[in-house]
Amino acid sequence: MKRIILGTAGHIDHGKTTLIKAVTGINTDRLKEEQQRGITIELGFASLPLPSGQLLGIVDVPGHERFIKNMVAGATGIDIVVMVIAADEGVMPQTREHLEICELLGIQYGFVVLTKIDMVDEEWLELVMEDVETTVEGTFLENSPIVPVSSVTGEGLDEFIKILDEFCTRVPARTSAGLFRLPIDRVFSMKGFGTVITGTLISGSVSVGDTVMLFPSRISAKVRGLQVHNQSVNTAEAGMRTAINFQGLEKGSVNRGDVLSEPDALNPGYMLDVYLHYLGSNKKPLKNRTRVRFHSGTNEILGLLILLDQEELAPGEKTAAQLRLEYPAALIKEDRFVLRSYSPVRTIGGGIVLNPLPIKHKRFKPQVLEDLKGLRNWSAEDVVLYHCRESGYNGVLFSDLRLMTNVNEKQLTMILQELMSAKKVLLVDREGRLYVHHDTVDDLKLQAQVYLERYHENHPLKPGISREELKSRLPKPMSVKLFNLLLNQMIKDAIIVQEGESVRLKSHKVSLKADQTATRDKLLKIYRDSGLKPPNFSDVVKKIEEASAGVKEVLMHLVSEGHLVKITDELFFDSLAIEKLKKRLVEYLQKHGEINTSGFKDMTGASRKYVIPLMEYFDAKNVTIRVGDIRKLRSG
Repeated sequence: MKRIILGTAGHIDHGKTTLIKAVTGINTDRLKEEQQRGITIELGFASLPLPSGQLLGIVDVPGHERFIKNMVAGATGIDIVVMVIAADEGVMPQTREHLEICELLGIQYGFVVLTKIDMVDEEWLELVMEDVETTVEGTFLENSPIVPVSSVTGEGLDEFIKILDEFCTRVPARTSAGLFRLPIDRVFSMKGFGTVITGTLISGSVSVGDTVMLFPSRISAKVRGLQVHNQSVNTAEAGMRTAINFQGLEKGSVNRGDVLSEPDALNPGYMLDVYLHYLGSNKKPLKNRTRVRFHSGTNEILGLLILLDQEELAPGEKTAAQLRLEYPAALIKEDRFVLRSYSPVRTIGGGIVLNPLPIKHKRFKPQVLEDLKGLRNWSAEDVVLYHCRESGYNGVLFSDLRLMTNVNEKQLTMILQELMSAKKVLLVDREGRLYVHHDTVDDLKLQAQVYLERYHENHPLKPGISREELKSRLPKPMSVKLFNLLLNQMIKDAIIVQEGESVRLKSHKVSLKADQTATRDKLLKIYRDSGLKPPNFSDVVKKIEEASAGVKEVLMHLVSEGHLVKITDELFFDSLAIEKLKKRLVEYLQKHGEINTSGFKDMTGASRKYVIPLMEYFDAKNVTIRVGDIRKLRSG
């Protein structure tokens, strides 16, 4: 059996609730205020078994203009709409507005019911039917049946039921595959049950025992029980009116407009790229940065509409735009929305979400408009490539790509595998499922290569640069995993060589210039002649009479070649002298077991200025170990 939701629409007091009661026996006006005033304020719910065996879920919406936001919330997830028009009044303002809303929400199936026919004569009824036909021209209701009924006498109700049954055969069956999402339209507490929420399950499925998450608050809870059409079930699927009660979820933490989904599946954002239809019924152009009321799912959020390529939009025009919201919305690509003016409040337009997680766009950029146009028409593969490219060095998560593409997990996995095989996309983080565009890595390669070339040119005696320093010179932010991927790619491409924690271009070889060769010879002579009593580096610079930076660079080159040993920033020793001292020290400790500072001083014939740093050097090199005031040979 298909899972189908029927929704009512139409002007206040045209008999929507009475019609539903006449065919179901259920009064959907459950509130005391509704029953006293005789108008629908909140959404009402019922169910209707049809002769074919099809069971319909019914959402009855309010018709008063003050409660249009409730009507929009109720229209979410509707498969078939019944546009109710009272025969004694005909088409009224909310008839037209509800019809526009249904169009904007993409509802494709529906027909018109003329109620209260017991209050008019045949001639008047024919005039009203002609007016209705004119009103629905060019809409999804054009050429749909117009069914005259009386909820008082019962006339026409059998025909109404028959046509409903026929429409159910046209509505395509929903699939329970996809991301579980349920926009909440009602929340209350029941003794013995705790917090209960209701809504139309618009995609996926949910079962008793599942852990679900509330968005945008990201509060998690476990499903304790499920009801569909007042019957307890173990699983609810897309297209069902569903009531869920939870373990450990406070009523105060849930609001109408929140969305239930799988844990961490949604990513609420303050901006949306959208394709907007500004209704032709508007009286004046829509200006850039107009404050609007954004309705999607069961939510209403205030925000600013940013026109990206013009200062104002004429009635009837369509364009790509960006919405900047005051509260985060948890949406996915191709979700429908309705826009209403801030004040006075009326429906002005709507459309579809192109990107639920965009960057902030600059206006009057042709490429931005071209890309947004592409998001409407591109294949899923091209949309994935676009988002991988737009994410730059940050990369894009698999979970966000699901929202940005509106394709299921299996299909998205296949698309990404094909793109990786074609070397258009790279997987940066296997566990986190983070992807980058191949061009992004190529750009980073070029930047790293250019920087290394410049570095080697400025520091010809340095064998390479530390990994961390190179990372700090590349664009930020960049994850460690992306940087490691970059280095591995460059090593694989024979661009760089990694030696320990430093990297260099493969083509780089340390070579001394003529003047540096002279400095090298002078330094070697000074340190070899001084043995275990070398001068401080600052004194060496004065003796050579050259720039400190140039001398230091040659000096570090000698350290890297193994000719000198660095003990401190000021003290460097001839490596041969250090090796001989190490041999004597080891032999002494093997024979005597320990040595103190005085004994080490006698061994070196040097002053305390050299003795202490040398002893600490041998400790650091794991030759000796300090025990109190003495040193012993480190075992192993």
